[in-house]
Amino acid sequence: MQNTALPPAILGVGNALVDIMIALPDDDVLSHFNLPRGSMTLVDAILSWKIYQTTHAWQKSTTTGGSAANTIHTLASLGGRCGYAGKIGRDELGEVFAGEFAAKGVSTHLSYSDSGTGRVMAMVSPDSERTMATFLGAAAELLPEDFTDTLMQSYDYLYVEGYLVQDHQLIETILKKGKENGLTVVIDLSSYNIVSQNRDLLEYLITSYVDIVFANEEEALAFTGLIPEEAVAALGKLCDISVVKTGKTGSLVHRENHLTRIDPIEAGAIDTTGAGDSYAAGFLYGLTLGLPLPKCGEIASLVSARTVEFMGAKIPDTEWPALLARVKAITEE
Repeated sequence: MQNTALPPAILGVGNALVDIMIALPDDDVLSHFNLPRGSMTLVDAILSWKIYQTTHAWQKSTTTGGSAANTIHTLASLGGRCGYAGKIGRDELGEVFAGEFAAKGVSTHLSYSDSGTGRVMAMVSPDSERTMATFLGAAAELLPEDFTDTLMQSYDYLYVEGYLVQDHQLIETILKKGKENGLTVVIDLSSYNIVSQNRDLLEYLITSYVDIVFANEEEALAFTGLIPEEAVAALGKLCDISVVKTGKTGSLVHRENHLTRIDPIEAGAIDTTGAGDSYAAGFLYGLTLGLPLPKCGEIASLVSARTVEFMGAKIPDTEWPALLARVKAITEE
């Protein structure tokens, strides 16, 4: 399966969405629409449109998104070999989504629907916390049969966003296909409310199919009921590598009963959107280079820190040359 002349390739799978970034002056809109602060909430087309109209004056940008898509986009910017699988609409937003990944050199495995391309209203509070209202659109129509052995056999790692757990058959099919074809299977728990609603299923999926788990502090608490140091160990009993991100205090990595603490990198945060996605990208990039876990974590922290210094989930193209130089220095230390 793997071409040893090339670094390992990573396939990302998730909801193919377009992000509409909104800088809120306060949290009144969140209360008005009953959106839990810091969470991801699924909404229908009508509510998505109401939020769009209400926040129009504060909208800042529109760009391709979705958790796994953000991770793959950042991986491609780091120089990783990667692909992406998802479902989009036959519309202008779908064309923008596909075109952006093609421009990044990402191999896309996209299926199409007559439903519109999904969108996320990503609302950023003054303290940089982000709350997402997601209309899935075409993304919700991703099917188990879209994932074949032939697709999996082109890759070495499978990275799946936890949001897909809301379709039980779909996510189990994807993870099982990856495991059966010898890929290193990775899942990000994605959102604490998603974890709370699907905790037992997630434990089954992780125990049965997953090698690496990413979670932030809130997601780890929702899954284990424990503080980060204990949560990362509990997760580590279910898989090979567990990672718990603790924001401004850094992150914790657990492997074979050994805990590694990753120091944070100082950042002038203005928007936390995509921080966890970027962390996963940096960590996985380090793994594909064969780096030890502390260096993987250091790259992850660096990329994540740079992400929060800009509005949206992506680091501007102009910032990448300097960032890549810093990443290279870490790999060569």
